[in-house]
Amino acid sequence: MRVQMWCDMEGVAGITKWDQVNAGASQYEEGRLLYTMEVNAAVRGAKRAGAKEIIVVDGHGAGGDHTFNSWRKDLLEPGAEYVTGHRWSCYVEPLREGCDAMLMPCAHAMAGTPDAVLSHTMATQAWLRAEINGREVGECGIIAAIAGSFDVPVVFVSGDTQTCAEVTNLLGDGVVQAPVKRGLGRFAARSLAPDDACKLIEEKVAEALAHPERWPAPWKLDSPVEIRVELNSPDQAVPWHGRAGVTVESPRVVSARGKTAWEAWDLFWKR
Repeated sequence: MRVQMWCDMEGVAGITKWDQVNAGASQYEEGRLLYTMEVNAAVRGAKRAGAKEIIVVDGHGAGGDHTFNSWRKDLLEPGAEYVTGHRWSCYVEPLREGCDAMLMPCAHAMAGTPDAVLSHTMATQAWLRAEINGREVGECGIIAAIAGSFDVPVVFVSGDTQTCAEVTNLLGDGVVQAPVKRGLGRFAARSLAPDDACKLIEEKVAEALAHPERWPAPWKLDSPVEIRVELNSPDQAVPWHGRAGVTVESPRVVSARGKTAWEAWDLFWKR
């Protein structure tokens, strides 16, 4: 069994503040340790379920040299391969080669979600709303659509309760959840202790991968696929002006179309 994990940081138990997830901030070192612990738990769960190839991608933009590079490398669980520094959500080599399942540890809810910890979609101050073929999505939905382009289902998510609900509402009850905290607003939560969160993640990942008959179908969208983003202000659309394959529909709305979600996203998110 080959599995890929796309990981973020805001969904980790005990994390409620930007200072825990932004490089150089006062609590970032604490946050990256907690992040590493939960990712390790997910890897242990995958190994327990018999996964022979585990590819883990750091999807957290911490800033500076720590963007997509937040794990404590000296503490990472053996038995997996770890991708750091790659363009957000765009490491698709395992999906293209043939992958059984996508997992999303440490995920967070989309922008505007009530009582979701550190909720946002992509750029924290710039993106008001993202849609794929008219369906509002957050980062989890973007990942699910990209995976679905390669016929790969999302089978696991961990994060706060609102994130878990967002993913199951999109993909169905076949997604195994590991809710490690409950938001008490955007910057507060009732969380499991780190060890308890890790135990839950390990158990639920093993459960998810042990029962492929329960997996939801890959999220495949009718072609053509359109990704459309509403931005907070006109200046934030400037990077998309003149970009091949991208339409600036209005001063604050940009979009891209492709045969698949991956093709549309690859046009939209060139960096």
